[in-house]
Amino acid sequence: MNTLDAIKKRRAVKSFDSGYIMSEQAVNQILSMARLSPTAYNQQNYRFVVIKNPELKQKIKQAAHGQQQVTEASLLIVLCADTKSWQRDSDKYWGNLDQDLMTSKRQSMERYYQSSELTQRDEAMRSCALAAQTMMLTAKAMSLDSCPMIGFDFETVAALINLPKDHVISMMMAIGKAKELPKARFPQLPDEQIIFTDGFQ
Repeated sequence: MNTLDAIKKRRAVKSFDSGYIMSEQAVNQILSMARLSPTAYNQQNYRFVVIKNPELKQKIKQAAHGQQQVTEASLLIVLCADTKSWQRDSDKYWGNLDQDLMTSKRQSMERYYQSSELTQRDEAMRSCALAAQTMMLTAKAMSLDSCPMIGFDFETVAALINLPKDHVISMMMAIGKAKELPKARFPQLPDEQIIFTDGFQ
C-alpha cells in the first residue's frame, strides 16, 4: 500500500480481533519505522513502552475506563518522552560532526530548552505525535489497524509503567486487526475553515 492510500484508509479502530497475534517481526517493523520520525536536534526523545504482560494490560484497561482495545489489540504501546534528553550527553545525537559544529549545536539546544519547562514538554509532545502518526501509517501499510488513545488516567498508567519523573506520557497506541469495519468517516470541514494563505484574514 502506498503512502497516500495508507493516509486515506487509516481510521481509529475501537474493536480488535483478540485472536490475532502480531509477529515479533511485525512489531519490530512498526517500532523501527517510528524511530525514523523526526525530532528536534535529532535528540530522539520519544520512548516506546511495549506492554506485553497480560495482568498489566488489565490494570491499564481499568485506568482507561474499560476500553476494550487495550486488551483486544495485539500490540499496546505507551508513547512517552524524556523531557531532559537535551541534557543527556547530547554529542551522541550528531555522530562524527566537526567539534566546532558539535559545540555550536549543543549550545543552541541548551539555549532553546534550558529556560522553559513548557518548551521541553511541548517538544516531547511534538516528537511523540510525529512518531504516533508514523506508527499508524506503518500499521495501515501492513494491512493492520490502530487506535491512538488519550482517554485514560495518565497518573495511574505512569505509576504502572514506572515512568521516570523527568518523562511524560503523550498517548497510548493500540495496533492489531480490526474486528469489524469502522463506521463511515465523519465529514471534513470545508477548506476555507482550515487552509489560509499568508495568514488569517
